[in-house]
Amino acid sequence: MSEMEFTEQQIEKYSRHILLQEVGGEGQMKLLSSSALIVGAGGLGSPALLYLAAAGVGRLGVADGDKVEISNLQRQIIHGARDLGRSKVTSAEEAIKAVNPECKVETFPEHLTAENIRQIVQGYDVVLDGSDNFPTRFLVADCCWLEDIPLISAAVLRFEGQLMTILPGEGNPCYRCLFPEPPPPGLVPSCQEAGVLGAVVGVMGTLQAVEALKLLLGIGSILSHRFVLYDALECRFATARRAPDPTCPLCGMNPTVTGLAEYNVHCAVPDDRKGENHADITPGA
Repeated sequence: MSEMEFTEQQIEKYSRHILLQEVGGEGQMKLLSSSALIVGAGGLGSPALLYLAAAGVGRLGVADGDKVEISNLQRQIIHGARDLGRSKVTSAEEAIKAVNPECKVETFPEHLTAENIRQIVQGYDVVLDGSDNFPTRFLVADCCWLEDIPLISAAVLRFEGQLMTILPGEGNPCYRCLFPEPPPPGLVPSCQEAGVLGAVVGVMGTLQAVEALKLLLGIGSILSHRFVLYDALECRFATARRAPDPTCPLCGMNPTVTGLAEYNVHCAVPDDRKGENHADITPGA
């Protein structure tokens, strides 16, 4: 595809992308014909949705069964005070359309379950997980692996964040290679008790968008065998290796997870691990 297929307005709108040698007109056309599903229109999903829409991703899906609450406004920048009590996906759709009216938005105002998730994720080029609990996180990760859809996962707690990309296929580690099972109920405090600095969630959601754009464009190095840890208090990023686990319950030699299962809702990390650079940071959307 060539730049001649753009309208004059699109050439002007996406000119800063087109100027990039790694993107150009062909890359921008890829974005216009690509799609992404964002699970959770919260703190992580807010910047991810806005940046993907602004970048020209042609079709965005938003899955979230919650309504906007006043406590959300500290970090969920896609919503405003006038959206209190409204469906998050409705509020998010309006914000996306305000940024890019050409973007097609598909909304799923429901909580993901083992019964509905396959139908929702199918047909998207990439999924970004911005959920705020372990059950949804494992459900999304399992489904994306089984459906062969790339997944970009971010999580935040207090002043720390983590990011990784899961590319399905032999030789790539899945989500369960790092986290085989959710922590048992009662082991961790609630998300509300843990707290989170709002701007930290924005950093990680923006990094999700960057990773998604790289993947859709086919440029750069993807975090398929690494994960990134961000310590906001120290202003420090650290990268650690991930590798396939032959004993993994999902992608190992003798998998025990062959379908989709749901878990009880619980979140956050144990008290004796707070402040450490562990990879099992709980999502704080």
